Amino acid sequence: MTRKATEDYLEFKKRMIDSISPTYCAAKWYNATIWLGHGQSTSCHHPPAHHIDVKELENNPSAIHNTKHKKKMRKMMLEGVRPNECEYCWKVEDIGRDNISDRVYKTEIFKDEDIIATSKMDWQEDVMLKTLEISFDRTCNFACSYCNPGFSTTWVKDIKKFGPYVNIQSDGRGHFIDDAPFAKSVGKTDEENPYIQAFWRWWDEGLKDNLEEIRITGGEPLMAGSVWKLFDWYKDNPNSKLRFAMNSNLVPKNELMDKLIKVSHYVPQFEVYTSNESLGEHSEYIRDGMVYTQWKSNIERLITEGNLKKLHMMMTINSLCLASITEFMDDMLDLKRKHGSEYPIMTLNILRFPSFQSAAILPENIKTFYKEKLETWLKYNMEKNELDCKGIPLLSHMEQAHIQRLIDYLDVIKTPHKQTSERTKLYNDFKNFYHQYDIRRGKKFVKTFPEIFVKWFDSIIAVIPSEEEITSKVYVIDTGLKDRSGKHSTEEGGYISDELLDSSLDGSGLVDEEGGYISSEILNSGTVDEGKT
Repeated sequence: MTRKATEDYLEFKKRMIDSISPTYCAAKWYNATIWLGHGQSTSCHHPPAHHIDVKELENNPSAIHNTKHKKKMRKMMLEGVRPNECEYCWKVEDIGRDNISDRVYKTEIFKDEDIIATSKMDWQEDVMLKTLEISFDRTCNFACSYCNPGFSTTWVKDIKKFGPYVNIQSDGRGHFIDDAPFAKSVGKTDEENPYIQAFWRWWDEGLKDNLEEIRITGGEPLMAGSVWKLFDWYKDNPNSKLRFAMNSNLVPKNELMDKLIKVSHYVPQFEVYTSNESLGEHSEYIRDGMVYTQWKSNIERLITEGNLKKLHMMMTINSLCLASITEFMDDMLDLKRKHGSEYPIMTLNILRFPSFQSAAILPENIKTFYKEKLETWLKYNMEKNELDCKGIPLLSHMEQAHIQRLIDYLDVIKTPHKQTSERTKLYNDFKNFYHQYDIRRGKKFVKTFPEIFVKWFDSIIAVIPSEEEITSKVYVIDTGLKDRSGKHSTEEGGYISDELLDSSLDGSGLVDEEGGYISSEILNSGTVDEGKT
């Protein structure tokens, strides 16, 4: 880790990141998430994925990461332009209040010399990864409300059984209309999949020797056969220092859980990332397939019976999780008291797509209520400053910063991303989606969530299909299916936050001819001529 022991995140940003560029992020060079099943890649979990050119793989297996698109994004960052696809971080930073965005967290894990090296290399140069997240396919036993058929075969079953969700009008509606044929794995076997074969070629040609961490995602990785091949590699290479991490919903069949616990002992440094952000019935509603008691039991088993260095809790902050987020974090503190501060480590990742599930679009009275509840919770736990059995604070500075960031987000942010539709459409989609979700999944929104949510839900005026229309797939209402997909912020131009625009951009930066936002630091340094890169 490059951040000095005496250095906070803001000091690190000023010393390492801003000295290269005010829009720099090392993840564009050294980190990747790659969906090998159907051939898509991105630099982290915030930008939308883009397709990998299969022709490039013939002579360059590293092209599963070093795509032409990523290289263009690297060039923009070095020149002080904000890539549009990275708007999550720009929004967080534009709140002000010295908020730390994820690009800081994703950069500070790398060594100083490696970060500096990216600023000196040609932007078109191929780079060897340091941290890699891969998915072999989309097989998954969950169908979370904010997910879609591109990442879950259980979501595919929903669409095939009931057809598309109707009358969804805002961004991302295309995700709920078909079974995402683009995400179907290429080839019937791994041997027939050019992306998986490129990965194993690159692995043997040096990737395994340069990686510091490999992480498996899905779908649900425990249901992917290729995952166990990596565990076999660790069994054959017991002295490897390569960190191995895995995402898992931790509600698999019992035999898969038993197998995971067994093979975890092959890996010297094994970490698990699981996801949840609300308690009990709220969790089981948001994350269809979740059995909260089984999930908690499997966490206990993995910690006590397996070989687990750290447990990470990825909290996807959507509107509905606010109903019990503080109670959920209390539950996580209980685990920390029992097993130590790293079991689990909580990260709060704010959902942007689909917009109608974002906390940003909630009515002000709901946002204010939960903002104040979070403020009270954070203040109490910071003042308490409880320590674990090793004398380490239960709630780390990073976790405190993430919670404060959410509080500020609820206070300031009005739109989750640049292409967000108007509020009437978002409210229409909220009601339409969860009404249809209830019927398809056998759930009941109004009996699950607190009165403050139910009153708002009932107040939304929208044309919704009847249960008979949904189950028969014969609709009397206008289904709104003519326009398949909403517009994502995937243009290669730069991004200007709505909040920054509202506060007036005069004198603080220019927009280049491709729509890129050029930061004032670069502009004032004289490295940009008349707003052009």
